Amino acid sequence: MTLGITQGIFLGLVALLIAQRLVEMAISRRNEARIIAAGGREHAPGQFKVMALLHTAWFVAMVVEVLLDHPRTGAPFLPWLAGVALGVTLLGQTLRYLAITTLGWRWSVRVMTVPEAPVVAGGVYRFIRHPNYLGVILEIAAVPLLHGAWITATSFTIANGLLLFWRIRTEERALAEANDYADAFADRGRLLPVGGVAEARPDARPETIEAVETR
Repeated sequence: MTLGITQGIFLGLVALLIAQRLVEMAISRRNEARIIAAGGREHAPGQFKVMALLHTAWFVAMVVEVLLDHPRTGAPFLPWLAGVALGVTLLGQTLRYLAITTLGWRWSVRVMTVPEAPVVAGGVYRFIRHPNYLGVILEIAAVPLLHGAWITATSFTIANGLLLFWRIRTEERALAEANDYADAFADRGRLLPVGGVAEARPDARPETIEAVETR
């Protein structure tokens, strides 16, 4: 199989994203050790395994779709679509790294809480509850479209949406049971900076840890 120029560039970009994810996993493991040392714990560990599987499959699927390049079902390169997708990808990356830098050592790819630590409600969290998840949603949809892989973009956007619906509910329940998360974020939407979401009232003050994909 002879690769086209745009296919080669796309594969190079995917390789960079995989390397980025591996670095993020290393950072997460370091942070998790510090969280555990501070008395924290993980919630719903099985969800991370599902998320890791989904994101691994996402990488494989878009590479296969681009390499197949079938006249009817393949992934042709469309400059206008690639331009839009690149902008959305960069926005997703920006949101994810704003979340990571705001949370600092309390960021992890897993859902974790630390008793007695204050809720992180500053930075990008002043506007929405889950900037990291919004960034992941944008990336899952946009990266495959850099080379027209619409089947991957569509199918994994749906799968990721279902997973995040489950994960966000689990994460917010854990935080509401452990800290003042509901009070701190009552006036902020989950994924858009509009409205708030009513939650159960907590009675302690631990830390907020938002999970990211291996994503």
